[in-house]
Amino acid sequence: MSLQNFLSRLDQLQSDAESAFSGASNAESLEEARVVFLGAKNGQFKDVQKMLGGIEPTDKRAAGMRLNEVKNAINDAFSAAKEALEGGGDSQVDPTFDPSLPGARPALGHIHPITQTIDHLTEIMGRMGFEVAEGPEVEDPWHNFVALNIPEDHPARDPLDNFYLAAAGVSSGDASAETGEGESLLRSQTSTVQIRVMKSRQPPIRIISLGRVYRPDAPDATHFPMFHQMEGLLVDRNVTMANLKTVLRVFANNYLGDDVEIRFRPSFFPFTEPSVEVDFLWNGTWIEFGGAGMIDPNVFEAVGYDPEKVSGFAFGLGVERLCMRRHGITDIRDLYSGDLRFLEQF
Repeated sequence: MSLQNFLSRLDQLQSDAESAFSGASNAESLEEARVVFLGAKNGQFKDVQKMLGGIEPTDKRAAGMRLNEVKNAINDAFSAAKEALEGGGDSQVDPTFDPSLPGARPALGHIHPITQTIDHLTEIMGRMGFEVAEGPEVEDPWHNFVALNIPEDHPARDPLDNFYLAAAGVSSGDASAETGEGESLLRSQTSTVQIRVMKSRQPPIRIISLGRVYRPDAPDATHFPMFHQMEGLLVDRNVTMANLKTVLRVFANNYLGDDVEIRFRPSFFPFTEPSVEVDFLWNGTWIEFGGAGMIDPNVFEAVGYDPEKVSGFAFGLGVERLCMRRHGITDIRDLYSGDLRFLEQF
């Protein structure tokens, strides 16, 4: 028998066997097909294997290799068909499955509206050249009060208006014990960051700091004991109040919209002089969203700057109130309720 005829017979056997195995609809028909092709006594593969004896000696090596390949292919086809019928193969498809139906949408989380607001504020101020600076949330009285020109008898330092820490550890002879202050407190303003930045760098400085601050306020629609502030600081030569008003107006138009009405009211803060409060009109009511002013010379002296050579401004804006104005939220407590029905709207 010629090698070519032998190989053709093997190819035909492999094709017939694979077709028979894949077309078996149940275990009984698959077993019948196995006997036909792989039966030990009368299987077709056994018959073809016997033909190997009639092959020329010089062709037996190639014929034998092809015979083994076909045998392995037929066995693999039988195993795959058997696995599919038993439900373990990928080809087994659930008859109730409809690929045209939409799939189940996975439950994905998303960014909290406060974090979204912080990212947006950072992007807006970044376009005006402000870089982000960070500082600790647990501060000492020097950074939180003294360096900001807030005297010991100022109401802002009242123990009832701050979250002092480790107050029990202050000795009776310590000066801080006389004022009721502890050695550290949760920062009541992000202005502490501007002190740390000015202590470590020389002008020009143009930074913002966004983070949590803490005050023991009774929660209501517009107040919460923990909230977020954006502190801005610009220090250079020949900085004026006109620069401050321009920055705040550009910021308000970018974040709140070109149609927003804002106003500046004269005010007082120990660390700025002159000082203003900034309001925006919302639902017919003026809402305060921050304070600002030109940095007091005493603050410059506390960080080692010469107030005769440099000037600057600072502002602090309430992140929650900006977020509420943008999204039409009327109660700050909703932002911290953890109610997914509310948070999933953003």
